[in-house]
Amino acid sequence: MSNQLNRRHFVKKSLVAGGVAAGMTFEHQPLATHLSGQARSNGEKTVSELPVGRIGKLKVSRLICGGNLFSGFAHSGELVYVSGLLKNYFSTAKILDTLQLSEENGINTAVLRTDDQIIDAMKRYRKERGGKIQWIAQTYPTVENLTENIQRAIDNGAVGAFIMGGNADKLVSAGRIDLVAEVVSFVQRNGLVAGVGSHSLATPALVEKENIDLDFYFKTINSAGFATQEPVDVATFMRTVTKPWIGFKVLGAGRVEPKEGFDLAFKSGADFVNVGMYDFQIQEDIALVSEIVSAHSQRDRSWA
Repeated sequence: MSNQLNRRHFVKKSLVAGGVAAGMTFEHQPLATHLSGQARSNGEKTVSELPVGRIGKLKVSRLICGGNLFSGFAHSGELVYVSGLLKNYFSTAKILDTLQLSEENGINTAVLRTDDQIIDAMKRYRKERGGKIQWIAQTYPTVENLTENIQRAIDNGAVGAFIMGGNADKLVSAGRIDLVAEVVSFVQRNGLVAGVGSHSLATPALVEKENIDLDFYFKTINSAGFATQEPVDVATFMRTVTKPWIGFKVLGAGRVEPKEGFDLAFKSGADFVNVGMYDFQIQEDIALVSEIVSAHSQRDRSWA
């Protein structure tokens, strides 16, 4: 039996026959179902045309392909095996397949980490698949080194870059909003759209107060209270903001059903949602986003 079949058999046995799927969050239950052979095929879902908006010079699909699952970041609490499971599932070939399926179905942008794994995957995707998906880079500036990681994204074809939420929140907590402004300026001088990520509302509030002219916010929102504030508080603040907003962790790292999470994010004012997806979830998520965006075409916060 091949290594691939051995691995597939082991994963199925561990997740399905062992009953582990019952304890998994929504984010990981679909993988167990898929490996058991019970998942609905992509071909059973008719995909609507995915709506788009704008971030600066970029035209961006309302649904953005997130990269946490590619990199094995599961946020699964005490389920320590899940990160390894994801890394085994998302081989480089599977990452390329997922990006290609996303792009073929209208997702034209991905938010991905700036590290060796992702840079190698993006190079291969462009060379081997002719992929054109736009890469908005999640970057990790620190007080000690503001620009090295961002420069890697610039050098490897990113069209946008933002300060990872945890890093931006730390800079703000340390009283270094000046460094946030410096990063935004550096990204823009190099021709990319620039954003600031955050878990805390204090970060975008201070960016707005200091009139930092960024291109977009990358802010959490979900009903599970995962790395965010109450949705009504996030929505109330973001109504005061005119810059485009990419909502992330909208499914609470798998704690919220997609339809509920997408609806809350767009209803609350998000212009785009960034979501990690398995390849077999892409078409259904596109259909959901298309339906929900249409339902909220008239809302309190203007669309970007």
